[in-house]
Amino acid sequence: MSTEPNTHIHEAINPAVRLEREAAIGWVVLTRPGQINAINDDIRVGVPQALAVLQQDPQIRVIVIRGEGERGFCAGADIKERRGPESSLQVRQRMEKVRWIEALDAVAKPIIAAVHGYCMGGGLELALACDIRFAAPNAVFALPETGLGLIPGGGGTQRLSRVVAPGQALDMLLTGDRMTAEQAQRIGLVSRLAGDNASLVDEVRAFAQRIAGKPPTASAYVKRAARAALELDLKSGLNLELDLFALLAPTQDAREAALAFSERREARFTGE
Repeated sequence: MSTEPNTHIHEAINPAVRLEREAAIGWVVLTRPGQINAINDDIRVGVPQALAVLQQDPQIRVIVIRGEGERGFCAGADIKERRGPESSLQVRQRMEKVRWIEALDAVAKPIIAAVHGYCMGGGLELALACDIRFAAPNAVFALPETGLGLIPGGGGTQRLSRVVAPGQALDMLLTGDRMTAEQAQRIGLVSRLAGDNASLVDEVRAFAQRIAGKPPTASAYVKRAARAALELDLKSGLNLELDLFALLAPTQDAREAALAFSERREARFTGE
């Protein structure tokens, strides 16, 4: 299956989220640039909806989440949505009903965060739930919640220390200090940096196409095994790895990969 761009289809999920299909890549675009894509209820509802659509589309092999506009990926929660006084129980019940970022955990396909400008608070929590973070040089990261008398409530305290060293995570969480893209790459928060700000989307597209060109079931299984390593003891993880390897070995795509290598041609993967 070719992963070169052909048709580029846009579909508005709601006023704050747009879904785009570009060959084998599905883009989830936050579309509140005037608010630096600050998180409101439309984003909390729209992102899971878009992910569900792309997960079910057999033509889509990789998903990218990005923010529209020049100022940033996502500046965090929209302060204009501040609610009136609530008890701890009311806050807990309200937030329990949302937990929208956890929708990313149900997606088997690889998810890339294309980050530029501000990536703060809930925006960073969204990026942390992605599999890979690819940043522009102007990206700025922070979890500033303790300065507001709060803590991250969208997975930041749990996911950050699964991505970077625990000491680095606590440094970010306790200080709320902002971090540049280069600093983020040094600690492993970001795995790749674009050459410049303007080329981020093109570089992410090329990167996503490379992943999309691989057998999709193998990509899904390696993601599943690697994520399980964060939760399972070593023996259980090794058993899962062997189970998934055994399921892949007899597939048509595995046979095609071996045949294409021996015939010195490009493989044609079908997902079977």
